[in-house]
Amino acid sequence: MNGVNGGPPPYTAGVGFGNTVPRVSPEDWRFHATEFAKGVAELSVEFGKGCRDVVKQSILRDDSFVVRNFGGPCKSACMKLRFLNRYLPEDRDPMHSWSVISFVFAVVIAVLIVTSESDAPVPMIQKLHIYPGNATRILLPDGRHLAYHEQGVSSDRARYTIVTSHSFLSSRLAGIPGIKASLLEEFGVRLVTYDLPGFGESDPHPGRNLESSAMDLFYLSYSVHITDKFWVVGYSGASLHTWAALKYIPDRIAGAFMVAPLLNPYEPSMNKVERRRTWEKWTLRRKFMYFLARKFPVFLPYFYRRSFLSGNLDQIDKWLALSLGKRDKVMIEELKYQEFWKRDLGESVRQGNVKPFVEEAVLQVSNWGFSISDLNVQKKLQGKGIVYWLKSIYKRPRQELTGFLGPIHIWQGLEDRVVPPSMSEYVHRVLPGAMVHKLLYEGHFTYFYFCDECHRQMLTTVFGNPQGPLPVKVDPIPMKVDPIPVKVDPVLVNEDTDEETEERGINSYSENNSDSDITFV
Repeated sequence: MNGVNGGPPPYTAGVGFGNTVPRVSPEDWRFHATEFAKGVAELSVEFGKGCRDVVKQSILRDDSFVVRNFGGPCKSACMKLRFLNRYLPEDRDPMHSWSVISFVFAVVIAVLIVTSESDAPVPMIQKLHIYPGNATRILLPDGRHLAYHEQGVSSDRARYTIVTSHSFLSSRLAGIPGIKASLLEEFGVRLVTYDLPGFGESDPHPGRNLESSAMDLFYLSYSVHITDKFWVVGYSGASLHTWAALKYIPDRIAGAFMVAPLLNPYEPSMNKVERRRTWEKWTLRRKFMYFLARKFPVFLPYFYRRSFLSGNLDQIDKWLALSLGKRDKVMIEELKYQEFWKRDLGESVRQGNVKPFVEEAVLQVSNWGFSISDLNVQKKLQGKGIVYWLKSIYKRPRQELTGFLGPIHIWQGLEDRVVPPSMSEYVHRVLPGAMVHKLLYEGHFTYFYFCDECHRQMLTTVFGNPQGPLPVKVDPIPMKVDPIPVKVDPVLVNEDTDEETEERGINSYSENNSDSDITFV
């Protein structure tokens, strides 16, 4: 018998009774491929079982780190979801069934996402254009260069001087976007904006922090001939550097005004209500980016290189995962904003270095080294001990004040979803001297970008009625006066004494020598 138990030989198929035709020959490559696939499948199954046993014996033990920290929450979650097991057949293990169902569900969602993206029309990708560099730069004491840009009146005619940095993904070209030169001339304002280290045409700083940022502003003020106190402006993320200036160089600052100031969302002095109102306004992706910046900043370059550092032009709300209101969405779609956004973005990423953006993101969520409440005006703590007590007997110590003595104005849109109004409420709570102006229907961009009336309102609130620039100082020009000749009466010559005769001789000498500027009378 050819087969076992009288059956046909292996790898044959019957054609009629008693006739057999070989289906796959043992020497055929298909036979070897089939057997190889079966062997791989059996090895994969055994390998999976081995990995499962290793996980059970090493990770899922009762004394392991994973079980001790995550076992309780997972067990409680499984207990709450146990009611779903009633929908399974009685002969199915819930652990195996739900793992297979979850895997299939994930595959289906991925297929649907890919299908929906493939059906949509593919937009044309716009490339970011970077213009040639033409910034004015200064040399800092540590050898770095800092780029800046000036607007408004000249330094000798400036009644007020405003210095401002820029927010994340921006440059010195932003300043106060869309502010007119005629308005600056009307108020006599000189506006100076500068690039943060690593942005635009400024050299990067190897270990920058908020204190070094304030010192850069300090050196810049003297380099551009700002001898008096000046005002600082902070918009959105740039407010970090404005707070640092008020903390570290208060003697150089006349006052500050900010629009939608961004704070550290992990600020420990925030109460639960302020923290909840802050985080609930943000998208899930933005929360994830803040988490990475605080815990795992090494992963930020991957996202930045795939977005704004890729060279492809896209909207700011998509790159920064912003949730914008209706008015802000209309604002960023306008042509004048799009042109400004492309120019400013190209200048911001000019160097193509991801490190400055990571540093700026980390500064937003890390410890600043000071608290905003430190800016409150208060008496400086005097010394303690016997030596101080003995000195106080003979001489009363002079009371000194600490904090920032100048005015602080804050404009906050109540429809702002990028910087929630809860942050300004926190500032007003810990800094009662700050004046908070609440804007009922304004968002994050609408009050600060290309709004002539808004710019006039801010300058009027801070500086009062416009008085124009200072008059030009004209130095008096010295004038040369010709000497008046003196005529001598010849009749009186003989009556003079010898001394008078000598004096007349000197006078006649000076008249004959017209080049002399000295005249004796």
